[in-house]
Amino acid sequence: MGVSRRGFLRAAGAVAGALALSGCSGSSDAEERVYVGIVNGEPAESGYRKATDKSMREALDQRDDVAPEYAYESKSKDQTTSARELVQKGVKYLLASPESNEGWEALLKDSYDAGTLTILFDRALDVDEELYAAAVVADAGAEARDAVEWLAARGLDRCDIVHIQGVPDSAAQAAHAAALDEAVEARDGWSVVSRKPASGNAVAAQEITQEVIDSGKSFNVIYAESDEMARGAVVALDSSGITHGRDGDVVVMAFDHNTWALEEVLAGNWNFDGWRDPSPGPAVADVLARLEAGEEPAEKTVTLEHGWVDCDAITQDYVDERGLQRDE
Repeated sequence: MGVSRRGFLRAAGAVAGALALSGCSGSSDAEERVYVGIVNGEPAESGYRKATDKSMREALDQRDDVAPEYAYESKSKDQTTSARELVQKGVKYLLASPESNEGWEALLKDSYDAGTLTILFDRALDVDEELYAAAVVADAGAEARDAVEWLAARGLDRCDIVHIQGVPDSAAQAAHAAALDEAVEARDGWSVVSRKPASGNAVAAQEITQEVIDSGKSFNVIYAESDEMARGAVVALDSSGITHGRDGDVVVMAFDHNTWALEEVLAGNWNFDGWRDPSPGPAVADVLARLEAGEEPAEKTVTLEHGWVDCDAITQDYVDERGLQRDE
């Protein structure tokens, strides 16, 4: 059973702010520092990835008792290769944000046998829970269910949906697809007229949308699994003279909460943008503290917060507070 990030931090109050990883809190002796390997996606991929990397670095880089080493890869097979290299180097803890399940179960088994403890962050894995010590993850499934419930509440006579997917088979992509499929199956008048992966790429999303337009298929919803892909889809709509957003012919839905994307929602050009907390660092640090103290994590899984905003409710204050900046 997971708990919210906020609830976990309350439970871990005894160790928060005191990450005594080596048993010598505040030690500057490099030999006493704990070697931690971090495998993440490319920060340049999106404002969300940038914010996640920033959160992890703020939690780890400034500590005298941690020696972090970072590896950034956009494909799961490259991530597992980097993770294996870190394990071979002797990291005590492997912190991983996996793109997909591909190759990770075998890697985690080998890591477990080598005595390396794995902590998942941001993204979960469908593997035996015994293979990792804890997970601090975003609930993409809940985020996606909120999105389809929001769409259902619009009361549209029909929902003919162009579904533009992220990285195939990644945890977030699978969750977004599953929530949409459940809604389509359960509701009359809902259909997916096109479903193709753009893997977070705006140009690919533009091409997918233009292909649907050129085919003559009727659609009135763009369900893009990231802000970048929604941006590409909208370029195709604009070039074909198709209106979108508030009072437009096409509902535009996206996820991530980049500042520039929220500004599109505020302007009424997009209808909806979903949000997952991109800051796993503090909760990961608390898990590390407990493990290094010889304790079990307060919970096996910590679930980060999520939410959404639409063009009817958004304000400039919201954009300023929640927007993710690429250059942060």
